[in-house]
Amino acid sequence: MNAPQNPKAGLGALLTPDNCALILIDHQPFQFAGLRSHDTQTIINNVVALAKTAKTFGVPTLLTTVVEARGGYLIPQLQAVFPEQKPIDRTFINTWEDARVVEWVKKTGKKKIVMAALWTEICLAFPVIHALGEGYEVYIVTDASGGVSVEAHEVAIQRMIQAGAVPLTWMVFGSELQRDWARTATLSDMAKLMLEHMGNVGTSYTWEQQLLATPPPAK
Repeated sequence: MNAPQNPKAGLGALLTPDNCALILIDHQPFQFAGLRSHDTQTIINNVVALAKTAKTFGVPTLLTTVVEARGGYLIPQLQAVFPEQKPIDRTFINTWEDARVVEWVKKTGKKKIVMAALWTEICLAFPVIHALGEGYEVYIVTDASGGVSVEAHEVAIQRMIQAGAVPLTWMVFGSELQRDWARTATLSDMAKLMLEHMGNVGTSYTWEQQLLATPPPAK
């Protein structure tokens, strides 16, 4: 008798540029004002890097805000990655209750949905749990999301994992899409992301490039 297949294991469980879509939820000034699980600059760095990664690999990406007239426009660093896209502005706290969002997802044809949001415990947890209940495979980018406290963020992640979500971080997302260093079409963009958004990894890479480019001393 064959054991039942675990959909979260095996090659098919990994993300590819062709099998997923990304939703970025409520990275707005009001939400950043209440952020206490991470420092603001870290989340800005990570969500912008996440968006750039999706753009590099052609992953369909949706930007959303909630009551932007009160909570503020999407942060300009993130909007600049997709300057042509007007974020869907909602009144629903739960993004998945907005029919425009669900319709966008259906049009992509993707069943693997990657999400990041402020705040983790509300604006991420609600749509994640809802989408899981409708049969989608949902991946949560924990380091591009944040809550009003460390406890709120961590408990929300536990809750989503219990519901079936898969946690990952922004660089794992990029590495999973790249998968093979022989795929040279995206290598330069990946290197640029490393330099701009990976902190000490980026500076070490710059140093390595310097050393490789330095001629040996003359004898």
